[in-house]
Amino acid sequence: MAEVILIAAICCYTGITVLNILNSGIHGLGLAAAGACLTVLFALQILHSQPGARRAPARRRALTLGLQVLVTYLPLVAFEAQWGAMAGFLAGSLLLLLPPRPGWILYGLVGVSMLVPPVVGGRSVLDSAYLVQTTLLTGLVIFGLARLSDLVRVLHESRDEVARAAVTRERLRFARDLHDLLGYSLSAIQLKGELIHRLIAANPEMAKQEIEDVLAISRQSLADVRRVASGYRDLSLKEEIGSARSVLSAAEVETVTDVRIGSVSSPVDTVLATVLREAVTNVLRHSRATYCGITAVEEDGLMTLSISNDGVVEGYCDSSPHSGSGLGNLELRLRAVGGDLTIDRGSADAFRLVARAPAHGELLAGADGPMEDEAAWMTV
Repeated sequence: MAEVILIAAICCYTGITVLNILNSGIHGLGLAAAGACLTVLFALQILHSQPGARRAPARRRALTLGLQVLVTYLPLVAFEAQWGAMAGFLAGSLLLLLPPRPGWILYGLVGVSMLVPPVVGGRSVLDSAYLVQTTLLTGLVIFGLARLSDLVRVLHESRDEVARAAVTRERLRFARDLHDLLGYSLSAIQLKGELIHRLIAANPEMAKQEIEDVLAISRQSLADVRRVASGYRDLSLKEEIGSARSVLSAAEVETVTDVRIGSVSSPVDTVLATVLREAVTNVLRHSRATYCGITAVEEDGLMTLSISNDGVVEGYCDSSPHSGSGLGNLELRLRAVGGDLTIDRGSADAFRLVARAPAHGELLAGADGPMEDEAAWMTV
C-alpha cells in the first residue's frame, strides 16, 4: 500500500506539470519534447524511490542524478514556471540518494534556484515564493513517502526475524531446562542402578530401599519434564540440598552441609537450586570425590551457595556422548538474576564452585539472556 501511494503521488505531480504545459498553449515539437522529458523524469523518480536506492553504486547514483538535473533544468528555458514542479522530484531524489548533510544542503539550493524562472518571466514576488514553496514541499512529500515504503518493508522483515528469534530463544530455553533438570536425575538413577546391581545378592533389603529411591527420582524426573513443557520451572534450594545428600550418600560420598537460608525470591531460589543440581551432577559424573561440602548462606541480602569436593582427577573427561556444558549455562542463569559464578581450583584434586545472587533478586529484562549469549552457549 505504501508503494502504491508513492507511485500515485509521483503520477499526480507529473499530471499537474502536464496540465500546466497544455494550459500554456505549447504544441508540436515543444509538446513532444516536454512529453519525452516528463517520461524520463518519471522513470528516474521511480528508480530513485526504490527501497535500497541509496545503497546503489556511487557511479550509478551520480549518473542518474546528473541526468535528472539536466531534464529538470534544461526544459525551464522553454517552459519556465510551468516546469517548476519537476524540480521537486530532483529535491526529493537528492534527499533519498545522498548522505543527510549534503542531501539537505542541495535540497535547499534546489528550492532557492526556483526563484530564477519567475524573475526571468517577469512574474511577481508571490509567484516566486509559490514556486519555491511548491518545489520544497514536493521534495519532502516524495522523500517521506519513499522512506515510508522502505520502513514498512524493513518492519515486515524485522517482524519475521523477531519471530524466528523467539522460536530460537524458546528452543534454547527448553534445551537448557532439560539439561539442568534432567541431567541430575538421570545421573542419580544411573548411580543408584549400579548400586542396586551390587546389592541384589549381598543385601536384598537395602537394594529394595534403593529401588524405592530410584522410583521416587524417576517420578520427580517425570514431573520435571512436565514442568519444562509447561514453562513452570520453580525449584526449591532446601529440597534440592536434601535430595543431594541422599544421592551423594548412595555414591559413598561424605556430605557436609551448612544451610542458613532466610527469605529468598522464587527466581533466585530456582537458579541456585539449578546450580546445586549441576554441581552435584558434575561431582557424580566428572570426578572421583570422597567428600562434598554444601554451604547455602543468606547474609545482608546476598545469597551465597558454595559446593566443594575433593574428587577432581587430572585429565579426566566424561566419556559419555553429549556430556554437556552446564557451567556456561549456569553463568547465563545467574546473570539473569543479577548474580555471578566463580570457580576455584585449590590443591590438585580440590574443586570449589561459588554462586552469588541478591536474595530478593528478580529476573532482569531479557531474562532468557541476549541472543549473543544464547549463541555462545549453543556453540559451547
